[in-house]
Amino acid sequence: MITVNINEIELNEFIGKEDKNQHCKATFPLIGAHGSKQLATVYFELEPGDNLGKHTDSAEELLIVLEGKVEVTIGSETRTAKSGGLVLVPEMVPHDLKNTGTNTAKILGVFGGANNIVATFDKAMLPTESNIVDTSLLFS
Repeated sequence: MITVNINEIELNEFIGKEDKNQHCKATFPLIGAHGSKQLATVYFELEPGDNLGKHTDSAEELLIVLEGKVEVTIGSETRTAKSGGLVLVPEMVPHDLKNTGTNTAKILGVFGGANNIVATFDKAMLPTESNIVDTSLLFS
């Protein structure tokens, strides 16, 4: 049995190299390196006014808004999602999230059909100096 408590995980800070509002704290609680076979997860937090950054993912993603209020853009559509909201992001469709609330937004992303994910951001992030996040390389 594999269990994770997202209230007790250590988060890594990522800041846009060009855009300081591209800022989040994140980690991948369950992925292939942790024993997952058919899904991967990402947990991230956005402070008010911050955005995740426009990117694509190598697998379909279900976003679960645990706390807060975010503006979600998928392709050319933008909608608001708040605590308890579910958002489906198709594979390889550009998307972004922005915290439009007054408190920290907490989001869990669940990727179906893959235990490792490659996310390609439009802009590079610090401290990695890269626009690619490949979970197969994070825990090797």
